[in-house]
Amino acid sequence: MTEAAVARVTPLSADLDRHDAFPTEAIDHFRECGLLKGPLPMAAGGVGLCEPEQVAALREVLYLVGRGSLVLGRLYEGHVNALALVLRYGSAESREHFAQDARDGHLFGVWNTEPDPGGLSLMQADGVMQLGGMKSYASGAGYVTRPLVTARTEDDRRLMLVAPLEPGTRSDATAWRVHGMRATATGTVEFSGLRIDTEAVIGEPDDYFRQPFFSCGAWRFLAVQCGGIASVFEAHRAHLLKTGRGGDPHQRARLGKAAAAVETARLFVAGAAEAAAHAEADPEGAVAYVNLARGVVERAGLDVIELAQRSVGLSGFLEAHPLERRVRDLATYLRQPAPDYALASAAGHILDAPGPFHALWQRP
Repeated sequence: MTEAAVARVTPLSADLDRHDAFPTEAIDHFRECGLLKGPLPMAAGGVGLCEPEQVAALREVLYLVGRGSLVLGRLYEGHVNALALVLRYGSAESREHFAQDARDGHLFGVWNTEPDPGGLSLMQADGVMQLGGMKSYASGAGYVTRPLVTARTEDDRRLMLVAPLEPGTRSDATAWRVHGMRATATGTVEFSGLRIDTEAVIGEPDDYFRQPFFSCGAWRFLAVQCGGIASVFEAHRAHLLKTGRGGDPHQRARLGKAAAAVETARLFVAGAAEAAAHAEADPEGAVAYVNLARGVVERAGLDVIELAQRSVGLSGFLEAHPLERRVRDLATYLRQPAPDYALASAAGHILDAPGPFHALWQRP
């Protein structure tokens, strides 16, 4: 189902390389084929993509979507992330409420970044909860109607909640004039005055940052990035075949190095997904492995970009070339928060481990 759904929407990607665009048609197709409710348990109408035993299936879904379109992959990964948090930390009432919203076709997302000052806060007066402030770098602003956000409470802690929004309201994406990932509609969202019901509150204060799940969740965007890396590689390979330049030994060497980088990223993402699925057995080890995978995937992506551009040459920088947009989207999406900290944290775990390196991550 996923591969067919992605194949149907992939041809739309080139037409979405505009600052004022959004993959509405692709999201509609995902809604029709059941991908938006896919993270829900089977009993709730989904296929259980967020359950540990389905981690390989979710990894494949995210990889395929990212290979088809990193813009769509970024949005779908945010949708999955939000529902995963609701399912993990939400009350029974909240889980059922937002499962119904997912079945009804609402697009979810996770918005944690905010301006300083001006961040989101939750106020209570006379039994009424109300939001004040905004979120920034919110992907899908104006289109995500069920964003999971973190809001500062009166005792200066962070509480998760899902805010009900109407399409096209409270958002401003006019400043999103960026190198790649243009159609993600990333912008600011103003929440001031929005009232919140009790079922919208997800978990307890600071649950969003609870380890190991906070750091381990990064494997999902790595799976999307891995798909984007594969897409750049395929454009590289297709160019050599089309131009008949694949017989050149230097071109073959570059393609071989790129293939090794793609496969390295794929294997590390598979390991990170498994580590995250079994994180409760070894929390610190799982976080370290996912952090290590973050560095590997970033390096693989940058290497594949460089090798492809060197092989294709100047024509790969022309807007009409299949490589050009793929490279811009991947280079933009690879910019994730605190990559150096993640790698240093993984290295610290490796240094402090009592046993040999090969025994650090035993697969279940």
